[in-house]
Amino acid sequence: MNSLPFAVRRGTLWLLALFVVVIWFGSLDYRRLFDPDEGRYAEIPREMVASGDWLTPRLNDLKYFEKPPLQYWATAAAYVAFGEHHWTARLWPALTGFLGIFFTIFAVGRLFNPTTGWIAGMVLASSFLWNAIGHINTLDMGVSAFLAAAIFALCIAQRDGATPQESRRWQDGAWVFLALATLSKGLIGIVLPAATVVLYALWQRDFNVILRIRPLRGLGILLLITAPWFVAVSLANPEFAWFFFVHEHLQRFLTKVHHRYEPMWYFIPVLLAGMLPWLASLLPGLKAGLAKTPGQRFQPQRFLLVWSVCVFVFFSLSDSKLASYILPIFPALAALIAWRLGAVAASRVRLDALLAVSIGLLGLSAIHLVVRRASSLAMLAGYQSYQPWLYAAAGLLVLGGLMALLLAQRHRLLAIAALAMMGFCSGQAILLGHDAFGDVKSAHDIALAVRGKVPAGVPFFSVDTYHQSFQFYLGRTTTMVSYADELGFGVSQEPQKFIPDMASFVKVWQQMPEAWAMMSPVTWGQLKAQGLPMVEVARDSRRVIVRKDSPPPSPRPVGGGGACSAAKDAAPVVLSGPRLGRPCAGAAP
Repeated sequence: MNSLPFAVRRGTLWLLALFVVVIWFGSLDYRRLFDPDEGRYAEIPREMVASGDWLTPRLNDLKYFEKPPLQYWATAAAYVAFGEHHWTARLWPALTGFLGIFFTIFAVGRLFNPTTGWIAGMVLASSFLWNAIGHINTLDMGVSAFLAAAIFALCIAQRDGATPQESRRWQDGAWVFLALATLSKGLIGIVLPAATVVLYALWQRDFNVILRIRPLRGLGILLLITAPWFVAVSLANPEFAWFFFVHEHLQRFLTKVHHRYEPMWYFIPVLLAGMLPWLASLLPGLKAGLAKTPGQRFQPQRFLLVWSVCVFVFFSLSDSKLASYILPIFPALAALIAWRLGAVAASRVRLDALLAVSIGLLGLSAIHLVVRRASSLAMLAGYQSYQPWLYAAAGLLVLGGLMALLLAQRHRLLAIAALAMMGFCSGQAILLGHDAFGDVKSAHDIALAVRGKVPAGVPFFSVDTYHQSFQFYLGRTTTMVSYADELGFGVSQEPQKFIPDMASFVKVWQQMPEAWAMMSPVTWGQLKAQGLPMVEVARDSRRVIVRKDSPPPSPRPVGGGGACSAAKDAAPVVLSGPRLGRPCAGAAP
């Protein structure tokens, strides 16, 4: 496959791996947390730490039972250990995604050979969807990494060369990973792997595979790890079981209750874009999964193919779809693509490289058109700031393809590494540049503009609006007014924490000696027209923060800050651009 000595190749690969480590974790703190998912999954752990209640998940001080608590616990532990930052909020998906890459290298190396394992790791790390979700604070990376680990562990346990002791050890490990997947995102952690085992047994007519996974012992391991929290949270919250198991699983799959309906073909373009820059090898890799190795009882490539198809079809049939739902199949696809790339001529690598060059050139010629997607002046500014990052991403893809073309004939492994490295960096550019939309999609700037000004214990209202990252950046919860959205279930359980309409809010506001509120500019204009006692403190393109009028502050001593400080206290903070505006030159942030 490669004329370079193995020691040289291995040293190069480890050097590239070190580079990926630095970029993978070093980029976590750069971007603001975006609404809704990143704000939500940063805030729930913050409230766990603040309240000391790690049993009942709460969002904005309302019960939130949509998902199990494993990632909440991990993120809360990171807050306790390192503080509340962007990088600690994103640490769990980044860590599980990165460990998923290395487990893929190890597992595929055991199932096939070490070179194929390294190729699989490079394919996975550079695949756009795995790369991106590994740096976004959602629950999908954690559950995907644990499901992939379980599938790989099951394959290692089932392979023909495994000793009985080794098989038992890896099989128990698979059940542990399934339990962690269940604690990450619910029953898909057991339903999808179980369906895969049954479908594989039917295809291979090897029903002993079901017995070899030792289901009774495995279910015992699963319950030992998962049942304590499910039982404890149900005892503390009798309403939990119906909401979690019926509403969040059966109704989510069978109905449009979550308003995430997409057509059945929705995941096809997601898969094609998410697999870049390895699109040319995707179909050949799937086809390779159909092959049967003569004289071998367990066929790992077929099992990985069944897993990929099972997950893809399951979520395609669901009435609730998000792009990240098919992420669990990417390690298996990386393994199949690597198995194919390790067995074919250099022409297959050249096809991937040529396609990468073509897509990169197409991007370079079309990126100027993205500004047409802008629906507002704020979004137009975001797209204009995003364009240089997109040009860099397309250019890196072209560069990686050209490097791979030059290396493919003599040093195929290095050609794959070059395409993987540039593909990874291209994905990072797309992701990092997305912070250009932070003014619109994050409450970072406006929350920090007032965080130090809101006295402890003073009520703060979210009026007819809810921005998920606001509470995290403000460092406290708010009382919601009129607008419940996904917190409707929590409101139904604790209605005393919610103000149902604007008329009730007006009465509460008038009774308060001191209070703060966030609302839309339209709502602010309406309430101001009613003469409600409010003073504007800060605003951006989507939100206005006001406080109830209070007596003016006492005069400042001479030399205590001068006219600039007085003006800063009197004037509302207006936010524009990528970061917080400053009314006076030299003012502290």
